[in-house]
Amino acid sequence: MAISKALKSLSVHTSGTSGAPDSEGDVTGSVGSASCSVGKCASQGQSLDTDDIDENDESGQNIILSIISQLKPGSDLTRITLPTFILEKKSMLERITNQLQYPDIIIDAHSEPDELERFVKIVKWYLAGWHIAPKAVKKPLNPVLGEYFTAYWDLPNKQQAFYVAEQTSHHPPKSLYFYMIPESNIRVDGTTIPRSRFLGNSTAAMMEGLSVLQFLDIIDPATGKPEKYTLTQPNMYARGILFGKMRLELGDHMIIKGPNYHVDIEFKTKGFISGTYDAIEGVVKDYNDNSFYEITGKWNDVMYIKDLRTKNATPKVLFDVRLGNSLKPKVRPLEEQGEFESRKLWKKVTDALAVRDHKVATEEKFKIEDYQRALAKKRAEDGVEFHPKLFRPSTLGEDLEYYIYKNIPLGDDHEAQIRAILEIAPILPGQFFTEKFGIPAYEKHELQQRE
Repeated sequence: MAISKALKSLSVHTSGTSGAPDSEGDVTGSVGSASCSVGKCASQGQSLDTDDIDENDESGQNIILSIISQLKPGSDLTRITLPTFILEKKSMLERITNQLQYPDIIIDAHSEPDELERFVKIVKWYLAGWHIAPKAVKKPLNPVLGEYFTAYWDLPNKQQAFYVAEQTSHHPPKSLYFYMIPESNIRVDGTTIPRSRFLGNSTAAMMEGLSVLQFLDIIDPATGKPEKYTLTQPNMYARGILFGKMRLELGDHMIIKGPNYHVDIEFKTKGFISGTYDAIEGVVKDYNDNSFYEITGKWNDVMYIKDLRTKNATPKVLFDVRLGNSLKPKVRPLEEQGEFESRKLWKKVTDALAVRDHKVATEEKFKIEDYQRALAKKRAEDGVEFHPKLFRPSTLGEDLEYYIYKNIPLGDDHEAQIRAILEIAPILPGQFFTEKFGIPAYEKHELQQRE
């Protein structure tokens, strides 16, 4: 198997390491975690996921009101410290993996020989993951500059998928990510740039950025390069932050473009008087404006597809979120993680959030943020510029601003591909950090180019 062969060529040990060479240093001065377990703090002794609890009691509403009283509609919220009770127990770098929890669909798309049907299956894959979110209105933790997160999936087909993400900018927040299933020749590169806005009784996260999907072994005859698809994201709205029940809506447009087909999926928000929640609508077309399929339904329930080439065609189920089997990523143990690795970095915050101890969560969050401000001040005084460790600046003609620094070879040598991915950063349990980890990504990329 390619994975096991690749592992044998890497240095792997089973003992944990907390001394990862994060050049920014360690987070210091943390206080203890909250004392009670989730199960004991939950009502009637039952375990609850606090991400599913709306914390909009009177005191919480007063906190939000005090913040919002300082703002005007259209104000940028990225520099506003929000109360911890609306925070999810997950960094944005990890939350991005919600979109990657249906690998069976994208593997099926890759295997589809018909180009139009392959495009439809890509649309299905991308739509499938949006329902994976807390039941309550929660915002993921805003990653600090230089934070990173790695994960992997053991797939039902005995293959593995790998994920690497890093925060390359804090203002504005920019999250870069890389995902690959080497043995299925599937690769995704992307960036997420949420720009928050205050809109009166709502806040909006205007989701800039782009995902680039490639099927590495399918060559586009027009370019001579791997078949490529670009995918944008809908915007997110938190309604009812001043009055009424808080609710999350996805709105505006998601655009998916392939070599010969494209679709503009409109995420419809409910009007004040008419309309419904969570509806979507779009038409799959070619670039001559010929229509092939209509997509309708609800992004968090059942989505339908209708063949527009057939008169009086009946819509069929494209995807039912209640029947889909999502596959969560796996992450290395905390004792093996570096100090700027998401779960270890935010552990005391997320532990406190898990038991609804917002006082401790706020204290821990402020300590992390204060430390970041101290690091930024030190860089400014020393005239030192921040450089990502895992993502290098793009070159002319590339779709994104940054890409993973490592050259992942094309072709059928999946063992070499897996070995290259595992050299980026520790991903699997037992991997350890090397001295090269702390070197800026652009330098590592330049070294590769000279080899």
